[in-house]
Amino acid sequence: MNPPKSDARRHHDPTVRGFASDNYAGAHPEVLAALALANGGHQTAYGEDDYTAHLQQVIRSHFGANAEAFPVFNGTGANVVALQALTDRWGAVICADSAHIHVDECGAPERVGGLKLLTVPTPDGKLTPELIDREAYGWDDEHRAMPQVVSLAQNTELGTVYTPEEIRAICEHAHAHGMRVHLDGARIANAAASLDVPMRTFTNAVGVDVLSFGGTKNGALFGEAVVVLDPDAVRRMKHLRKLSMQLASKMRFVSVQLEALLAKDLWLRNARHANEMAQRLAEGVRSVHGVEILHPVQANAVFARLPHDVSERLQQRYRFYFWDEQAGDVRWMCSFDTTEDDVDGFLAALKEELAR
Repeated sequence: MNPPKSDARRHHDPTVRGFASDNYAGAHPEVLAALALANGGHQTAYGEDDYTAHLQQVIRSHFGANAEAFPVFNGTGANVVALQALTDRWGAVICADSAHIHVDECGAPERVGGLKLLTVPTPDGKLTPELIDREAYGWDDEHRAMPQVVSLAQNTELGTVYTPEEIRAICEHAHAHGMRVHLDGARIANAAASLDVPMRTFTNAVGVDVLSFGGTKNGALFGEAVVVLDPDAVRRMKHLRKLSMQLASKMRFVSVQLEALLAKDLWLRNARHANEMAQRLAEGVRSVHGVEILHPVQANAVFARLPHDVSERLQQRYRFYFWDEQAGDVRWMCSFDTTEDDVDGFLAALKEELAR
């Protein structure tokens, strides 16, 4: 039998490339193949399917025997569900002022999760025990939201990467104060590739209680997961996921994507390639007069400062975002499908616009 024909048409130019976000990339072919494999026939809904059951084994191979994955639709959903599970109604979360949960989630942790964010300034996006202590106080003060969680991102919103020792110090400090630790791992694969260590090395092995595992930025079509590392740290995860509108009825199609990434080494291959392309871009930019790289390039992001008018002209040729438009700061992101030709073409365009 011939495969059914579709009336859908392509509405975009697949040759257009950019450096705006790793979310701009499509799905990896191996992930699409896994989706097709999971299709057909009937499977129990709402996570009682064979694919979600097998995902648990895969997750435990990366994060230890106590780990349990709760697939969700997206990263904001993962963060909101995870943070709710770690806090009381009067609880607060300490995070960097550049954290995604504070800057880029439209107030969802506070409006949907019903919790308070206590932000601290960080020079490189990374928390330290000393910075945490700026907000880690007042547990018995009924007039103040109670600090109950420290949330860090690996890698950070500024593209920097915590070492395992740095995360261990944060976990020990937080736990000593009776607080739990949440890790926003939207780009956890890029951090592991940068450090060249297994993901467990800077998560369950050093004391992280719960993490948000990211798939979309690393080749998935959609879907992330809340991964509970310490079962004693959370309550009613299944209920919170449903309450937060993050329970997929056809969950097998989320789970099979995460399995495709994690069962072997696709997650690592994709992340390593994205990181390598960011290094290629940074090396090329360093030789260009008039452009300043702002932060260490440790994962798949390059932050730079250049004349505003140059950025505006360059954006007509390649999509990317201003990070701080007034200062002239921009962010360039590389993804699993960024090519050397993409990077070299962008560098050539950057030099041309600077020369105008």
